[in-house]
Amino acid sequence: MYTINIEAVLMNDFYVAVDGDDSAPGTAEHPFATVERAAQAARAAGGGTVHLRAGTHVLTRPLELTEADSGTTYQAHGYGTAHQEEVTLSGGREITGWREEGGRWLADVGDLDTRQLYVDGRRAERAALDALPGEVSVSETGYVTDSTEPLGWHSPADVEFVYRGLYPWTEARIGVTAVAGSPGVGAGVRISMAEPAFERAYALYNSTWEGQTSSGPGLPTRVENDASFLTEPGTFALDRSRRTLHYLPRAGEQPGRTRVVAPVLETLVHLRDARDVAFLGLGFADATWLRPSRTGGFLHYHGSGYYEGGPIERVTVVEGQAWVTVPGRSETVPACVVLDGAAEVRVEGCRFTRLGATGLGLSGGSGLSVRGCDFDTLSASAISVSDGQDVLVEDNWIHHVGLDHSGSPGIALTGTRRCTVVGNHVADVPHCGIVAGPGEGTRILRNLTTGTMQVLADGGGIYLSHPQGSSAETGAVIAGNVIEDTRTPYNFGLYTDYGAAWVTVEENVVTRADSTAVLTVHPPLENVVYRGNFWDADPLGSDDPPAGVTYEGNRTIADEQELRAATAGIRARAGLRRAVQA
Repeated sequence: MYTINIEAVLMNDFYVAVDGDDSAPGTAEHPFATVERAAQAARAAGGGTVHLRAGTHVLTRPLELTEADSGTTYQAHGYGTAHQEEVTLSGGREITGWREEGGRWLADVGDLDTRQLYVDGRRAERAALDALPGEVSVSETGYVTDSTEPLGWHSPADVEFVYRGLYPWTEARIGVTAVAGSPGVGAGVRISMAEPAFERAYALYNSTWEGQTSSGPGLPTRVENDASFLTEPGTFALDRSRRTLHYLPRAGEQPGRTRVVAPVLETLVHLRDARDVAFLGLGFADATWLRPSRTGGFLHYHGSGYYEGGPIERVTVVEGQAWVTVPGRSETVPACVVLDGAAEVRVEGCRFTRLGATGLGLSGGSGLSVRGCDFDTLSASAISVSDGQDVLVEDNWIHHVGLDHSGSPGIALTGTRRCTVVGNHVADVPHCGIVAGPGEGTRILRNLTTGTMQVLADGGGIYLSHPQGSSAETGAVIAGNVIEDTRTPYNFGLYTDYGAAWVTVEENVVTRADSTAVLTVHPPLENVVYRGNFWDADPLGSDDPPAGVTYEGNRTIADEQELRAATAGIRARAGLRRAVQA
């Protein structure tokens, strides 16, 4: 018999604890066991506050929230106080029952399918080779090599080829289906690739660039996920044919004392069409994304977009000299936490980590805010906003994202109206820091990006493309940002590209980039103003700005100390307003 706290019931407060009971009344004294049960109770009450107590709350299926869940807040117990508890919603499964063989750990995992693994909270990389062994030629169905090493692969159908730099901004993934051949000189080992992915790759990746014409994906730059590749401590391979997980431990790790978690769910939370919902102080962790493992592979083109069939278009980069083929339409890497068609939803003080796709996706809706959150250890982007209006992305610390899908930007906007990205810090990412595609009224203000463009090329700390409204009043403003250390060759720290129009770029600081900015792009810029910016080198085209660009009052200061002194005020206002642990 449970004692019911009448005051808590009347206030619509519901509690969840990892040692709770779903048959309990959900009070502080007798909490529920699952967040699903608490959501059900709040729904029946017409809204309320769900308090999650400390610990890891494992989801066995996505938490689906709808319009009926409007008016509910989900928060860590004690949120906003010195006694706030650490809460994680996890879509993972702890791996146990390890046995040791030849210095490796093996576990029988049944029908487990995942692309990531975390060991004591640390990301374990998939076991890999740096290149396909032997002298390799391309065939209609895959590859032929004179090396017999692929005949020793334990589970060829689990092997995946990575193609980095198909275009400077592109990285694709295609699976192997079979390896056939016999040992012997001149016999040749045939590697068959997944279809339709391989055929589609030949249709998609074609270009003439800097005098070189290429067709198809070429040779892989990395070969992943086979037990025979396990040579580096801290790496793993999943053998689905034998239902076995292999892990090569690091020094000091012991099966009985080391916690190993495999992400299982692809979506943790999906909120549709609800209003007035908040997620406060929660952790979201341990999700995967299995689409790249399917026969369609992951045919990346740009940013968060990938090709899944359909029309292909040829785009001229330089008339008569350079062109590329691109998807007529693209799919977008999904998010593990999704807000779809929602209104007046707050995501505040949360952490998104150990996720196999994008962390948080906002699609449609209005009046959404993402404030004071941490995003790290993500396979794709941190935040994706599409087709929403009046969205605020503020004071978020984003780092070490795009770990599996290197084209993924830290923050991505497309089709938005009056979206403001302000006071964020984006660091240590493989491509762009902040990206804005077509939109209206976009504001990218006082952000700090450091260590962007670490893997792929042709991007920037902040990248914006396509028309941004129909006038200066409805256009985009990029102002007060500090962009440092844009790493790879062939990048532009602050990059307005591909027909950007109605954009004002003012009082930004760009330093230590391959190129600070570029004014001459294709299609050309229209009604773009560069005013009062500070650089350590002149932007390309600034000596003779094209007709669509106004370039005035900008300063180039090559000396780093002098530049820092001249821009101290801008630097002081850029980036996070809160302290974070680096």
